Amino acid sequence: MIYRTLGTTNEKVSVIGVGGWHLGLPRVSEQESVRIVRSAIDRGVNFMDNCWDYSEGVSETRMGRALRDGYRDKVFLMTKIDGRSKKEAARQLDESLKRLQVDMIDLVQHHEVLRFEDPHRIFDEEGANQALLEARAAGKIRYLGFTGHKDPQIHLHMLKVAGEHDFRFDAVQMPLNVMDAHFRSFEKLVLPELVKEKIGLLGMKSMANGILLKSGTVTAIECLHYALTLPTSVVITGIDSMEVLDQATQAVESFRPLSGAEVDDLLARTAEAAMSGYYEPFKTTSLFDGTATNPQWLGEEPKRLQDLFSK
Repeated sequence: MIYRTLGTTNEKVSVIGVGGWHLGLPRVSEQESVRIVRSAIDRGVNFMDNCWDYSEGVSETRMGRALRDGYRDKVFLMTKIDGRSKKEAARQLDESLKRLQVDMIDLVQHHEVLRFEDPHRIFDEEGANQALLEARAAGKIRYLGFTGHKDPQIHLHMLKVAGEHDFRFDAVQMPLNVMDAHFRSFEKLVLPELVKEKIGLLGMKSMANGILLKSGTVTAIECLHYALTLPTSVVITGIDSMEVLDQATQAVESFRPLSGAEVDDLLARTAEAAMSGYYEPFKTTSLFDGTATNPQWLGEEPKRLQDLFSK
C-alpha cells in the first residue's frame, strides 16, 4: 500500500479508500460487507468513507460491525452529515457515532454542498459548522471537511465563505476523473486552490460507479491510475465485492505516476465522450442528489430568518 499525508494534519492515509455507499447496497450481504472492510484493512487500506444517509444508516452500521475486534484502531474513519442547521447536524453526528460504535470519528464532512446557499446555512451562527466545532471541542471528531459533486464554482464559494468566517477545512472531497478534466472541471478549478492551501484532497467518482467505463474509452485501472497521479491524498472508490477490492489493490500495486504523454493520451481518448457531461450525471442531473430528494435532512432554516420572512 502507498500512503500519503492528509493536508497539514500529518495523518498518513492510504491512497485508496473504501467507499461506504456500496457497503449498504441490497446486493451486498452484511457478512460480505464486513469481509470487504476487514480484507481491505488487512491489505493496508486505512481510509474508511461513510455517510449518515447511506442506505438509511445500513452502511454505517455495517462498517461499525466490521471495525470491531481491534480493527477500529487501524483506520482513519470518515463520515458525512447532511444537516445544515446546528440542531440537525448534531443529531445526525450522534446517530453516526452510535452506528459506527465509536466515541470519536477522525473526519466529519458537510455532505453534498450542491447549492450556493449551502455555505451560508452551514456557517450561520445557528448552522451546522457550530455543531461540528462543539463536537470537535468535546473530542467527538478530530478534523472537518466538506464534499460536493455538482459544480466546482460551488466548492470555490464554500471555501470563500469559510474564509470569511476565519475557518479553514482540513479536507475537501470532490469528483476527479478523466472526464472531469473536460467538463465543469474540479481538477482545473478547485484542485489548484486546495494544493495552494495544503488542504487534504479526497478524490471520488474516479469511475462514477462504473458509468465512465460504459463509454468504452477507458479501463478501470486507467481510471484509478489517473486519479492517483493527481495530488490526491486519497482516491475513494466503491467496493461491492472481493473482486473489485482485488482490482483496487492491484491498481495500487501496479501504480506509477502517469507521464505527461500518458495523461494526454487518456484525455484525448475521453474528450469526445466527456464534452456534454453525459457520463458524469452527478453534475448534470439530480439522480445523485440525496439531499434534493430528502430536503428534511437539511434541517430548518435559522429561526431569525424565518421570522424575518414572516414579518
